[in-house]
Amino acid sequence: MGTPRVQRRSYSRPKHPWNMERITEEKELCIKYGLKNKTELWKVKTELGRIRTQAKKLLVLSGEEADKERNELMGRLNKLGITVNQIDDVLGMDVSNLLERRLQTVVLRKGLANTPKQARQFIIHNHIWVGKHRVTVPSYMVLSSEEDNIRLTDKMQVVK
Repeated sequence: MGTPRVQRRSYSRPKHPWNMERITEEKELCIKYGLKNKTELWKVKTELGRIRTQAKKLLVLSGEEADKERNELMGRLNKLGITVNQIDDVLGMDVSNLLERRLQTVVLRKGLANTPKQARQFIIHNHIWVGKHRVTVPSYMVLSSEEDNIRLTDKMQVVK
């Protein structure tokens, strides 16, 4: 029998936990995008940091392999619906660019829910379909090709 797998955090916590400016900024983002807690925000920030780190490395490198990696990175971001023409655009990205691509936000923007909390509830309670699949993860990153295929179950109707 092998050793058990060690779970690690998929995010990094802030270095200065009691910085008031950061706390208020995070609180506003959590309210705006209907995040359950700041851990969800920290996960998105960590993912953005990984993307930026990769972009910084690719800026320095040259050659055929570097060009291939640049195209892959920009293709992945464009597939998500984040328009990127150059590697410099990747470095200018903000957390809100990734938060806008979450299923919870897309459901709200499409008018399938009235509030971010309601959008989250619909997703968690199996009322949202993305194409032919039910998705129950509010942090699911919606591809630009899937955006038109998001719908409520047939039984659900939103009262405005």
